[in-house]
Amino acid sequence: MAQDKPFPPPPGHDPESALAAAMENTPCYEARTGDVRVLVQTFWLDDQSEPEERRFVWAYRIRVENHGNAAIQLLRRSWHIVDGQGRVERVQGDGVVGEQPVIDADGCFEYMSGAALETPTGFMGGTYHMILLGTHKHFDVRIPSFSLDSPHHTAIVH
Repeated sequence: MAQDKPFPPPPGHDPESALAAAMENTPCYEARTGDVRVLVQTFWLDDQSEPEERRFVWAYRIRVENHGNAAIQLLRRSWHIVDGQGRVERVQGDGVVGEQPVIDADGCFEYMSGAALETPTGFMGGTYHMILLGTHKHFDVRIPSFSLDSPHHTAIVH
């Protein structure tokens, strides 16, 4: 479902307000492919991480903006995830968070997801595989590479 709201949303009384407030001060990674802009913010999840068990967890919020004059649909995603030791994992799947959202002209779609690594640092990036609904033309949109850094890594290099 396409939504028009600021990124990130202002803190309010909803359950995500604490996370939204914390994410206001996090870096924002951005990529633009044609008329599509992708913004990513990451947030370290201390309460879900277990460093002594080599489990480091982050949330990420992604906003996909359609600046074109026709609706588009996000069909699939392809991720490459690199941990702090250089190990690469490739993840592919239909849509995002169980949806294949249609994004109207001048609309956007936001979602939250997460990633867990065995190292206290790493990065992710990838591609959304989209379709222009009016012409059924397939195209790819770059997801910017973004850093996953925890407070348990003393020499942040990303």
